[in-house]
Amino acid sequence: MKRITLLITSILIGMAVHAQTGLPKLILKNIEGKSVQIDTLSNNGKPMIISFFATWCKPCNRELKAINEVYADWQEETGVKLIAISIDQAQNVNKVKPLVDENGWPYEVLLDPNSDLRRALGIQLIPYVLVIDGKGNIVYKHNGYTDGAETELYEKVKEACGK
Repeated sequence: MKRITLLITSILIGMAVHAQTGLPKLILKNIEGKSVQIDTLSNNGKPMIISFFATWCKPCNRELKAINEVYADWQEETGVKLIAISIDQAQNVNKVKPLVDENGWPYEVLLDPNSDLRRALGIQLIPYVLVIDGKGNIVYKHNGYTDGAETELYEKVKEACGK
């Protein structure tokens, strides 16, 4: 009986240690080609939104456009930073920067052409957003987008910064 208890305890501790509370240790490139280590992303103790999108994904683009309309207000009130991560495959990566420029998105944009980060986080469908608190913990996850969903997202950002 002691062995079973010890085994179960060991398994539970192992699961707790491996539980995904923050971002995985991976390197992606930004749209300028600079390497960015994902697990070191931070916003000086303020929350971050990480939004997975693709150039061909209409709901993704609607979501990023809707957020852009209120992003300056969100930043002023909470200091939030949005990092948009394109999952476009390598042959379509050249479409990302023109889309970002055309829409005037002020977001930091990273490229995940092999879906390494998407897989590491277990993301199946896009659009997909994460809210990360100032300590680097993932505190909210949501996939899909309907008009107005950015309001709920902003509530989660405010919760992440204690407002």
